[in-house]
Amino acid sequence: MTDSPLGSPDPGDPPADAPGAAPHSANGGDADLRQAMHRVRTEVGKAVVGQDGTVTGLLIALLARGHVLLEGVPGVAKTLLVRSFSQALGLDTRRVQFTPDLMPGDVTGSLVYDARSGEFEFRAGPVFTHVLLADEINRTPPKTQAALLEAMEERQVSSDGLSRPLPDPFLVAATQNPVEHEGTYTLPEAQLDRFLLKLVVDLPGRDAEVDVLRRHAGGFDPRRLREAGLDAVVTPTEILAAQRAAASVVVADDVLGYVVDLARATRQSPSVLLGVSPRGSTGLLAAAKAWAWLGGYPAITPDHVQTMLVPVWRHRIRLRPEAEIEGVTVDSVLTSVLQQTRVPL
Repeated sequence: MTDSPLGSPDPGDPPADAPGAAPHSANGGDADLRQAMHRVRTEVGKAVVGQDGTVTGLLIALLARGHVLLEGVPGVAKTLLVRSFSQALGLDTRRVQFTPDLMPGDVTGSLVYDARSGEFEFRAGPVFTHVLLADEINRTPPKTQAALLEAMEERQVSSDGLSRPLPDPFLVAATQNPVEHEGTYTLPEAQLDRFLLKLVVDLPGRDAEVDVLRRHAGGFDPRRLREAGLDAVVTPTEILAAQRAAASVVVADDVLGYVVDLARATRQSPSVLLGVSPRGSTGLLAAAKAWAWLGGYPAITPDHVQTMLVPVWRHRIRLRPEAEIEGVTVDSVLTSVLQQTRVPL
């Protein structure tokens, strides 16, 4: 099993003799796109320290046309990470602070009466952007959370009988605090299932934390990213081209069967109440394609599937109450599933 990209600094390129590796000269345009995506990670590093794996996860979600749920305690730079990421991408970004009194129309938009024309007109909400930062998404009631369902899945907003398309590319990056539960609302299964990845944003190591303090002592202001030298290093056109390139990564039938076997194993686990759905299987496939493309592979291998399985599936499984009482965790169940499922040769 390969190390998780969410805990390693760089997927890099495969060695020339690696199975499925493509010669670097085979597709110059594709290689240029890949280098552009890697530059995004370097650029984000000018503002955020010690979260290279999380940046990789955001890139994978972007390439796979998915969305990301960032979970971490306050103060680990979740919001700064998303702002820096969108800045490096050169994409429009809107931030919504989710609160108990937030209404669905505050997110998607609503019909507003125009006294001059005597008619109602649609006023677009903050969801009409390239990157939507849904801050503390679990602090708003399910009714408002559900306002994002159509936007995340269909990439459109329906109102007054009309469907209005969202900008492309479109990414929702939501944050939540795993510790403080007072005044929060658990995300429903349908909402969780719309997120391609759930990334756990850990506290930085000692050296990284010293670096954070060094930067702040030197005058770094997280509210002024341009002063930190953080610039856009890719264009929306390049992002769309990279998404198409990642989607074109080849998948063999035995790897498809492997993904299905893994999903079925979660449903058959004695510790699991709700296993992975077919949407989860397609999500794992898309994420594995993006991860393989970032590493320069023209086809995904079982290693790519294994690497992406936990972040793609950890929020899609519900454990039995008795298993939770015994201290079983979703990550441990998924690790067991990986160990017990036959890997295609």
